[in-house]
Amino acid sequence: MKELSRAQIRDLMGEVLKNQGKVLPDDDAADLREVGFRSLDFSELALRVEDETGEELNFDAPGLRRIATVGDVLDFLVELQRQ
Repeated sequence: MKELSRAQIRDLMGEVLKNQGKVLPDDDAADLREVGFRSLDFSELALRVEDETGEELNFDAPGLRRIATVGDVLDFLVELQRQ
């Protein structure tokens, strides 16, 4: 299995936002609501990670509720790849 680095996932997240005319801030502490990153965007990002790695990501709703910042998304997806 190919594992993506945090930087690679960040690049993919930037692409998801760019397609909507939004910009991913440099600050990982940026609030997702302020960035305009929604649950649908998270789903698209997760699918892109799956496409890149060739592996399905398995996660549950309670884990998603803790996600509030750009860094939370990146940490969550990096950790999922290791499971």
